Amino acid sequence: MRDVTQEPLPADRYLDREISWLLFNNRVLDLARDKRRVPLIERAKFLAIFSSNLDEFFMVRVAGLKRRIAAGVAVPTVTGKMPGELHSELLGHVAELVAEQSRIFHEEVRPELAAEGIEILNWEELTAAEKDRMRALFVERIFPVLTPLAVDPSHPFPYISGLSINLAVLLRNPATGAKQFARVKVPPVLSRFIKLAEGRFLPLEDIISRHLGQLFTGMQVLQHTTFRVTRNEDIEVEEDDAENLLFALEKELLRRKVGRPPVRLEVEEDIDLQMLDMLMRELDVSEAEVFRLAAPLDLTGLFSLADSHREDLKYPNFLPITHPDLAEVESSSPADMFKSLKLRDVLVHHPYDSFATSVQRFIEQAAADPAVLAIKQTLYRTSGDSPIVDALIEAAEAGKQVLAVVEIKARFDEQANIGWARKLEKYGVHVVYGMLGLKTHCKLALVVREEADGLRRYAHIGTGNYNPKTARLYEDMGLLTSNPVITDDIARLFNHLSGMTHETNYRRLLVAPHGIRKGLLEYVDGEVANHLAGKPAGIRVKINSIVDEALIDAFYRASQAGVPVDIWVRGICTIRPGVPGLSDNIRVRSTLGRFLEHSRVFWFAGGGRPIVGIGSADLMHRNLDRRVEAIVGISNPAHVERVETLFDRAFAPDTVHWELIDDTWTAHTHDDQGNPLTDLQETLIQEAAERRSSR
Repeated sequence: MRDVTQEPLPADRYLDREISWLLFNNRVLDLARDKRRVPLIERAKFLAIFSSNLDEFFMVRVAGLKRRIAAGVAVPTVTGKMPGELHSELLGHVAELVAEQSRIFHEEVRPELAAEGIEILNWEELTAAEKDRMRALFVERIFPVLTPLAVDPSHPFPYISGLSINLAVLLRNPATGAKQFARVKVPPVLSRFIKLAEGRFLPLEDIISRHLGQLFTGMQVLQHTTFRVTRNEDIEVEEDDAENLLFALEKELLRRKVGRPPVRLEVEEDIDLQMLDMLMRELDVSEAEVFRLAAPLDLTGLFSLADSHREDLKYPNFLPITHPDLAEVESSSPADMFKSLKLRDVLVHHPYDSFATSVQRFIEQAAADPAVLAIKQTLYRTSGDSPIVDALIEAAEAGKQVLAVVEIKARFDEQANIGWARKLEKYGVHVVYGMLGLKTHCKLALVVREEADGLRRYAHIGTGNYNPKTARLYEDMGLLTSNPVITDDIARLFNHLSGMTHETNYRRLLVAPHGIRKGLLEYVDGEVANHLAGKPAGIRVKINSIVDEALIDAFYRASQAGVPVDIWVRGICTIRPGVPGLSDNIRVRSTLGRFLEHSRVFWFAGGGRPIVGIGSADLMHRNLDRRVEAIVGISNPAHVERVETLFDRAFAPDTVHWELIDDTWTAHTHDDQGNPLTDLQETLIQEAAERRSSR
């Protein structure tokens, strides 16, 4: 019999990662379209999320592509496309997507909001009394913070900051008849949508545009329009010296503000062609990089609708519950985390299991416990007012040894991370800024405690950041444990991070950049061997993105050998499932909803003894080669069963999902009779509520 697993794999076996990301953002648009399942204000929020996602895509991915084109890098992608060809293709896809987003907003969401008494108006739709109030507001609150900038021989074209909303104004001097261009930046310190009355909103730029005569007294306003520029915002830092990393990053952040080339120009669809030509020339953007849209530009402003009191138009409120193994022993006092973790490992699943009464309590209790001698923690992204940061400071002030491994290069959080890293140092926390050339992305916390029988270590290892705010919005998993093998591994990993050791041997951890790809490839090979030996075999992974060619090829080989491979992915997926002879046994599904699916979970059948792990790593080059990541093995049979049940539900035919076959994503939200399928997130919410009510 012919062994297909030894034959060369086809050259066109990968999907393009950038196109795949745009298809992910189209799935976000699917949620904005979904009138039957998604509440109206949530649909508006998904339009805002789509815009926010696309901003980052241009600032990082498209900007990187333009850098390669400018540098003359003629290296094709893994799909064989040259940078210039891919750039043109991406811009074409984006044009289609933003046109659809605009249609959804103007033809569906905006009219439906108006029917519910939530109106986004223009100046002509205001009552006389409202116009009077807005005129007064302009004089009192808006005019004082505006800075009109004219362009003439003594005033060069101003720098347009990235993502700012601006008014382009064409003026005429009545005395000379000369025309002149001016720019007014819509101040980001003011609310984007001004509330006129309950349910009535007016874009800030509409107010400013109606009062341009007060900004340019003595001049005649001929035309005005809004525009928005997106710039390259990716950070490039040479890490020659760890001691200087903080200062190098601060310098680069300053450069980001003033010297980044544009990668996109958004304008109103009825913009005057001469004004558009001038903007394109001054900003050095091509016609293909211009996106003409119906006003208002920048629908990220729709996030503000979440503050509306119309709870009937939102997802029902959800209150996370305390994990049963950490439930209060007495109603008047919280559970003793250390007592609980001596008895058993605890696998938490956020936001269904409360972050505040598990991970956050673990750190806070450690900070307050006199028996705790040391706390070590990685911090990738957290909030500035984080109780976890406060707990680390409290512990340091109490004389405990506290180590914070802070990743100050976390994209778009660099400035905030520098701020609270310095705050930690100020109060005596030992702060380490990661390792040269690598981002520290693993999610680890270690507590060393003096007990009657000697020192005992406790740990948390998770898939999500130590951020109490996003923990209510992101789906993540974490293991709380006092298992001596795991805690010893984590202790050695912290020594590697802070002491620059060359540790690569771990018993219950897979650690990148040296061990995760290698370890996962070995597990995949093991499943092929199990299948050929007639033992139970199968592979299941839950990730945010998959692009790593070595692992994709391993999954293809496993599929060709007859091993079933299930990939549950939120975002980018460059594998092509369901291709005859290549990936017949590979299924790819995506689930999106009210919570952002963020956990990374790995399951291998193991010949009947499943191998399960959770961790911080996606299957991307950056995670496996340029980051410190960690995956911990889970052995508790109840935890293994919980993971298996989660996968079973995600791949059940009656669960809401998007399915990828070859290169096409298809949404499955209702059955053939039009009945809604089961929403996995809503099911988990309901089960959490039932556990609460049964106590």
